Amino acid sequence: MHKILSLALAAFTAVITTDAAHARPASENPNIIFILADDWGLGDVKTYGGDRCKIDTPHMDRLAETGMKFTDAHSSSAVCTPTRYGVLTGRYNWRSRLKQMVLYGFSPPLIEPRRETVASMLKQNGYTTCMLGKWHLGMDMPTTDGKPPTKTGENTDWQGKIKNGPNAIGFDYYYGISASLDMPPYIWIENERFVGECTTEKQFLRKGLAHADFEAVDVLPILTEKAVAYIKQEAQGEKPFFLYMPLASPHTPIVPSKNFRGKSPLGSYGDFVMETDWSVGEVVKAVEEAGIAGNTLIIVTADNGCSNAASRGFKDQSQLKFRMGEAGKKGKDDPNGHYASDIYRGHKADIYEGGHRVPFIARWDGQVKAGSVSDNTVCLVDLFATCADIVGAKVADTAAEDSVSILPVLKGTAKAPTREAVVHHSINGSFAIRKGKWKLAFCPGSGGWTNPRPGKTGDLKKLPVHEWVQLFDMEADPAETNNLSGKHPEIVASLTLLAEKYIANGRSTPGAKQQNNGKGTYLYPGWIRHAKK
Repeated sequence: MHKILSLALAAFTAVITTDAAHARPASENPNIIFILADDWGLGDVKTYGGDRCKIDTPHMDRLAETGMKFTDAHSSSAVCTPTRYGVLTGRYNWRSRLKQMVLYGFSPPLIEPRRETVASMLKQNGYTTCMLGKWHLGMDMPTTDGKPPTKTGENTDWQGKIKNGPNAIGFDYYYGISASLDMPPYIWIENERFVGECTTEKQFLRKGLAHADFEAVDVLPILTEKAVAYIKQEAQGEKPFFLYMPLASPHTPIVPSKNFRGKSPLGSYGDFVMETDWSVGEVVKAVEEAGIAGNTLIIVTADNGCSNAASRGFKDQSQLKFRMGEAGKKGKDDPNGHYASDIYRGHKADIYEGGHRVPFIARWDGQVKAGSVSDNTVCLVDLFATCADIVGAKVADTAAEDSVSILPVLKGTAKAPTREAVVHHSINGSFAIRKGKWKLAFCPGSGGWTNPRPGKTGDLKKLPVHEWVQLFDMEADPAETNNLSGKHPEIVASLTLLAEKYIANGRSTPGAKQQNNGKGTYLYPGWIRHAKK
């Protein structure tokens, strides 16, 4: 394994809009650690899934016992890249140029130039900032011919300098991979340089350029080792630190290391989840051993729900269960099944809850009540406003347009719900909006990979108008089996107006109107708009 190298300050030239004059002295601020697992379903964590979860997750369970467990937390998207955009910018992903799908390993940057991020804001307020893990937000890769990199990267200059990656948006130090662990190039990146060269090809589901020594199975242990070393180092410093740790697990390829193979009765996927849980435990242990648990906020969550690709890692694929339609309505559990989305419908990529309702646990000794549970609706875009609230920073109108501080919830002082509503987004660009108990999905199916899939719902022109959308009462019907859009047209109308307002204003929080980026931010996917004509 690589040993952590000395941290070098990267040049940071982004325009800072945070009003630092209103901020508290950095020495009074807590350290902040944000761990983002990859494709980790709510039901993949024992403290959430209970008997429906057949995987042991003792470290996440302990984190819940020593902190606060959120039961209504959501990623901003049901897939990887868009959620990461929202986490770092505090802005809904669909306001960027990417309206559907994800980026790949050689894609150009998604975060707009000069846009403020959680990292740049905290850096301006006296923090050292570090990112360890999966980027997946695009970079300007150096090339040998001066042209953009090809999709497969043959013209990459492995000795050149990478631009507009993590260091450009506020991170002092970065070590990780450019995209998902099944997307080339398969090579480590440190700050703005490749660690070596890709001289061969390897296949971790997708075949592509790779460093001869890079192995997918080593990624989680190396990131964990580096995180522990970073915490021990920074605990001795005078400045607070922000550690953003987006893992590449338990996303495919499902590659548990030898210490975890055979640990789960479900097979390699269960093993990989257990290793991900171990990684969380190592980070928490490092904080405790450094004596900084009382001055460190730790948040562990996931970028979206469990993927149906997890079935590849099950000994018996019939053990992996996702609730779909009648299965949820009947409410009967298979005692031998593992319910990766717990009681909710669907999985990764979907507009249904299984796509975006995620585990979310926060610990901050002395500030967050141990063993507490919150049913407050939160979204991962809320990280920005929460951090700004913690450090006393004023956020400009041009930043964090959809972020709401959950600090009152963490401290137990919230008197009302923190956000008016939350917007969900699926892999094909379908929208849903949730306010209180009502959720309105602006599509007739999943918007993702669960049946009924987009384009598989028949001739929309033959459907009643109210069946082009789906309205669910999430209190009475958390499994989303009963479409009430025909019975409550007034609720459909009011939620539609609210969603249209959020889109048109370029923000969902109070402040000056902003512009969305790119083209095609529509409430309805193209194929529904076509059917309505």
